Amino acid sequence: MNLALPEAISLATELVKMLGSIEDTSIVIAPNFTVLHPIKDVLNGSVIRLSAQNLFYEEKGAFTGETSAAMLKAVGAELVIIGHSERRNVFGDTDKEINKRIKAALNAGMEPIFCVGERLNERKGGKAKDVVKEQITLGLSGIDKKELENIVIAYEPVWAIGTGETATPEQAQEMHEFIRELVADKINKNLANNLKILYGGSVTPDNVQGLLSIPDIDGALVGGASLKADSFEKLVKWD
Repeated sequence: MNLALPEAISLATELVKMLGSIEDTSIVIAPNFTVLHPIKDVLNGSVIRLSAQNLFYEEKGAFTGETSAAMLKAVGAELVIIGHSERRNVFGDTDKEINKRIKAALNAGMEPIFCVGERLNERKGGKAKDVVKEQITLGLSGIDKKELENIVIAYEPVWAIGTGETATPEQAQEMHEFIRELVADKINKNLANNLKILYGGSVTPDNVQGLLSIPDIDGALVGGASLKADSFEKLVKWD
């Protein structure tokens, strides 16, 4: 919940100038609902894609304050973040609801960025993999092989979000490898090998190279470090 319309347009305009023609990296921005449409206009002609931060799983109806996949598509969003740790831990989104949101996004032709991750007490208790396994299993319930091709998974250890703490490259690799093996076992091995798995958890220009150099980490889901154009540029051009 950052950047009202003037600031959002300013940042997007700077990003288009800096990064809008880069072709060897997939770049996505996810501003708040209120600025999606004008930001889409700013991004026109660039390679930068537009994502929403959440959606509701019903197509329409008496759901005050919610936004459907069709509404998001109509204002230019191609992707949508689902199950972000703040949605789970602050707003109470359940695995069952997240599964419905993923299916709604896929049915509308959107690409879900499906977030999973454990809290600090769960990691200290040795339950990190159990938690992530349950989130993956329930979140992808009923998802077939063809649909998986359009899903991105983001691993975000909750204890490393906004805390300044970051999972070590070894910790991140271990969980990313676990997620890939789990998807291979549950759905399809070949698709799991091609699955994009992002790391999210206090990613900055200072630590991005160490994280993205790891075999099973395919990209980053970035929060605060993406709010300034120069920082965003360094993240994209990390290598």
